[in-house]
Parts: sequence; structure tokens; C-alpha cells
Amino acid sequence: MGDTVVSSVWARSGAMWVTGRAGGPPLACDGAPAEQVTDDLRRLAAIGTLAPGVASERLPDVRLLGERAAMMGLVRQGPSSAGGACRLLPADDGWVAVSLPRPTDLETLPALIEGVVEEPWADLARWVASAPAHAVVARATLLGVAAAAVPAAPQAPRRPSVVRTVGGPRARGRRPRVLDLSSLWAGPLCAHLLGLMGADVLKVESSDRPDGARDGEPRFYDVLHAGHRAVALGLSTASGRDGLRRLIDRADVVIEASRPRALRQLGVDAERAVEAGVVWASVTAYGRGADDELRTGFGDDVAAGAGLVARDRGGPVPAGDALADPVTGVRAALAVAEALGRPAGCLLDISMHDTAREAANRPPELQTRMDVLDVLRPVARTPTGRAPALGEHTAQVLERGWW
Repeated sequence: MGDTVVSSVWARSGAMWVTGRAGGPPLACDGAPAEQVTDDLRRLAAIGTLAPGVASERLPDVRLLGERAAMMGLVRQGPSSAGGACRLLPADDGWVAVSLPRPTDLETLPALIEGVVEEPWADLARWVASAPAHAVVARATLLGVAAAAVPAAPQAPRRPSVVRTVGGPRARGRRPRVLDLSSLWAGPLCAHLLGLMGADVLKVESSDRPDGARDGEPRFYDVLHAGHRAVALGLSTASGRDGLRRLIDRADVVIEASRPRALRQLGVDAERAVEAGVVWASVTAYGRGADDELRTGFGDDVAAGAGLVARDRGGPVPAGDALADPVTGVRAALAVAEALGRPAGCLLDISMHDTAREAANRPPELQTRMDVLDVLRPVARTPTGRAPALGEHTAQVLERGWW
């Protein structure tokens, strides 16, 4: 073990502490996700404030990779993810990462494995072991279950992590108004970082299906959303959809993590907004392409499918905690901040898979032998306040014209 060489940045991030097998040592991660996040945060800090006359706050450092794990008390438990919703399972010809975080995923299992389910993970593991990895992923994708084949080695780039399409001219020189339509971690982290840089952030949720992170660790939700305002809209109603479109028309930035088809069903046209000068950040698991948008993905399975895993003699195990989420959230914030410095709107097609894949292809820096390495426990920032309740500012925003 002493001859093992590990990235010092990864060891400091807190993510390494939750990477490995239950009862085993913390493990190195393939690639250099911690270095990529460090560089992106450095570039964000160099941009400084986004609003004239509005001071930016201090940005977090690479330890943000481990702060959810710190708050939730997560531990190493490979081949399961630290959060427990994802497992890496051996297939007939390799390994597959499968996530089952939603009740509907468990309800779908009988159709996925085409059989009776008594012990969900055990029954799923037996089915995966009997099939090629690509067949497992294809069937899971068809049924809306998040799954990805784990590569045996780093893969060549598939596409850029951020694909940019320039739109029409935009107003500059005012405090950017950021409309956050996203949920969970990657999109809200992007909005959080932009808020620290001086942007005015408004979170919009469906009153019927609010951000699922509200049911998670409350301190983590507070860290990401304190200081923002919150609007809830009944998006199944004509008035709710009209309210959403009016807010988009007044935004400088829109952050969303929805399939383009789902947005069109709400009457939301990202391309039209970009032509009107909006910076539109679309954060999805695999991108906005016709085939890619059909795939479901969460932070752990997306990271594993991109090659961000740890390995030992027993095979690959998940790295960090939902690693693709924070890596992508930081990259998305950088892409938006850079776009706000330009004179035109822009559609930012941000792929979690390709952001993680870029990190998996990057060589680690500042490596140290494992026997002299200090692997730090995850730590978390103290929230600056409480996050707003669901729809807390709806009347203020819609009726009194806050924007």
C-alpha cells in the first residue's frame, strides 16, 4: 500500500475519504476531478463580481466535493455509492453502474429484469451478470432507469463538456438576474456560485413537484439556497405556465436540467430566449442531443460511466459522493460567468457525462505516496442563513413585480 501514489488534491477534497470499500482504506480516483474543480474555481475567482457595485463573496474550494457527505455522515461502502442509491455490478463482459434513487425505479425493476423481484439489488445483480453491459444499459434507458457501462480505461473525448450556441445581443452592466429551474445538486450549485459572485438568484419550482433535495439534508439545502428567493408555480395550469414564461422573459440567465421536450410542453423555447439575449444553461446527464436527452442519469452512475471510479483487486467502486454533480455544477457556473462577459446570449449545452469524462482523462497532479498521505475527512461550510420555503416569495415576485 505504501507504494500507491495518490493525488494530494483528491486527498484534501474530502471525497477520497468516502471512496473505497466498507472497512477498507480510502482509494484514489482515476483521472483528476479534484484538480479540474480547483482550476475551474480559480478561473471563477479571477472573474470576480458579476455586478457593478455588488461585492462578490468568497468562493468555496475543492472541499465542496465532500461537504454533502460531511453533513450526511456518509462513509465508504463500495461497491455501493456513499449515498447508497447506486451500485457497480459485474456484467457478462464488464461492469455497469445502476442507480435506484426513486420509488418509481424499484417499481420498474420487474419490467427491467423481466421477472419477479423479491430482493431488489440481489435480483438485479443476477440479471446484470447474465447480460452484456451494453444490453443492460440499453434496456435500462428504455425504461427510464439510470445506468451506464463502466469503461475499463479512459475514453477519448466524445464532445466538449460545454457546447455553446451564440444568440442575440444582450443587455450588460446590471446585476444579472438568474432564474434557477434546476434541482438536486449540479444546477443549484451553479446558481449558488453565481449568487456568491453577485448575481440575483430566483429559484422556481413546480408546486406539485418541488426540488427533491428539500427532503434531503436541510443544512446542505441551506448552503446552496440561502440568500435566494423562491417561487412556486402550478405548471399544470395555464396561469402557472404563463407566469414561468414571463419570468424567463425578464431573466438574464436561466439554469435548467430538463429534457428539451419537457420544456417545450410547458411552452418554453430555449432557443427563442437565447435569441432574445438570455444566457441559457442546460445541465443534463448526457447533453441535449436527440438520443442523449432520452437517458436518465444521476451523479454516481454518470461519473462511473465516464470513468471516474476507484479500482482495487475487487474491481471498480464509485468515487466520491455523486461526483459528477459538483464537478459539473462548478463547470456550469464558469461557463455562465464567462458568457455574461460577452455581448450576446448563449445556449450552454452542459453534459455531466462529458464534464466527468474530461476529468477522467486528465492526469493527476501533486501526487504523494499513500503511506505518507494525509487523507482529510469531509468538511462542510456553515450555511449563511436558511433557504427560503417552497414558494416563499411567489406573491412578492409575481404580484409586486420584484423582477
